[in-house]
Amino acid sequence: MAEAATRSPTSSAPERGGRGHALSLPNILTYSRCVAVPLVAACLFWSDILEGGAVLRWVALALYVAAAITDFFDGYLARAWSQQSAIGRMLDPIADKLLVSTCLLMLASDGTIRGWSLWAAIVILCREILVSGLREFLAELRVSVPVSRLAKWKTTLQLVAVGVLITGPAGESVLPGVNLIGLTLLWVSAVLTLYTGYDYFRAGARHLVEDER
Repeated sequence: MAEAATRSPTSSAPERGGRGHALSLPNILTYSRCVAVPLVAACLFWSDILEGGAVLRWVALALYVAAAITDFFDGYLARAWSQQSAIGRMLDPIADKLLVSTCLLMLASDGTIRGWSLWAAIVILCREILVSGLREFLAELRVSVPVSRLAKWKTTLQLVAVGVLITGPAGESVLPGVNLIGLTLLWVSAVLTLYTGYDYFRAGARHLVEDER
């Protein structure tokens, strides 16, 4: 079942303990994912533009993998330890979008993603902008939009595809054809992105129509 919007209760009372969890371990993991974004971008920039060497590709990959792992553990620990908070719910999807979007832009700039594959990256970026706008609108209507299992698979596939592509020439020297694998995964994730994005828009459009009446 794809993502579906549900109207939340009219009460706006904060979740119990949410403010106290701002510096909890799950939220710290989310913060670290945000911090990793400019570090990964810097490594890719230094490796390509400043000709810093292939080793920086592996450093970028290590930072990226560490950041991607936190995407699983922050949510898991927050649920397991009952430390879910408003700031965590807000930052978690933002951190994912920042990480993927920044890497896609850097990979396009250095030619790792080029030609027709640029359209896969464009689809992913446009979907993220659309979904962010819909979330902001639906939040004003107090409508929550649960993330479907398919959307989680989409995010996971995007993270894997970008991780493979980050290796770039360094990866090709170790395993020829690795970039092709990464681009194939990117296209598959772009198709899933279109599907989940359309379903998200359809759910949000229903509330747009209701709001106009």
